[in-house]
Amino acid sequence: MKTILVTGALGFTGRHFIRRAMDNGYNCIGLVRDSGFDLCPYIEADLTDLYQLTHRLSSIDFQYVVHLGAVTFVQHDNISELYKTNLVGTLNLLQALLECNSKPQKVLLSSSGIVYGTPESMPIDESCPTAPVNDYGISKEAMEKAVGLRMKDLPIQIVRPFNYTGRGQASHFLVPKIVEAFKQKAPELSLGNLDVARDFSDVRDVCSAYLRLLESGEASSTVNICSGNACSISDIINMLSRISGHSLQVNVDPRFVRKNEIKQLFGSNQKLISQVGNVFKYTMEDTLRWMYEA
Repeated sequence: MKTILVTGALGFTGRHFIRRAMDNGYNCIGLVRDSGFDLCPYIEADLTDLYQLTHRLSSIDFQYVVHLGAVTFVQHDNISELYKTNLVGTLNLLQALLECNSKPQKVLLSSSGIVYGTPESMPIDESCPTAPVNDYGISKEAMEKAVGLRMKDLPIQIVRPFNYTGRGQASHFLVPKIVEAFKQKAPELSLGNLDVARDFSDVRDVCSAYLRLLESGEASSTVNICSGNACSISDIINMLSRISGHSLQVNVDPRFVRKNEIKQLFGSNQKLISQVGNVFKYTMEDTLRWMYEA
């Protein structure tokens, strides 16, 4: 039975991925900064501490690595922490992997579709130039470029997930915020532009894609993880109204409206499907119902 080392195991995606991997017959070892993790065996280590990380990894055996440890909130206000975790933390992990006893068969590194910025041509495929428009996107682009220098040393594949959601995602993210308003039968909700449409996936499908990519022979490449469809905020509200039987007043708050915002962004998942087949099982309404009924 093969073992996957999962960084960011305490996070939203990490927990879902570990459950999915164990359901598919894998052992998992979580890498966390604090004790008390309950899903699988774990080690405590800080990605930004290279000495500690190398020491802890040298004592365990694993065949695969899924690197999900990162600052994931775009509006994160500690810029130093964002770059240190997303860039330096990733490079520390790769350096530690080169020095430890286990030589992984595959290392999956999570970047983000945000590295593309706001191109006007859709769908966005992997040949689209990167042009991030915020520090989060720049931290991921810098990580990708630095990792590219190290692909000759390790079997690395970079994934660029677009927006995705599901049970357990923090309430400061948009979709959980809307779902919670319907669950609480709130009379009104303040949002930004309602006609903005983005490419949303279900976290369960994203985790399935990660597992299949681990098992594939692909390496030294970058692949989008996206549904290939755009769903607007208005669509989400209408779906939740049907699911809940509740209607609420939506107010457009100017504080949440971004200037020159691209109305519609969605990616191409053709490269992913060509490598591992179609992993997309859930519609957006399936996902919203799953979240609402939690």
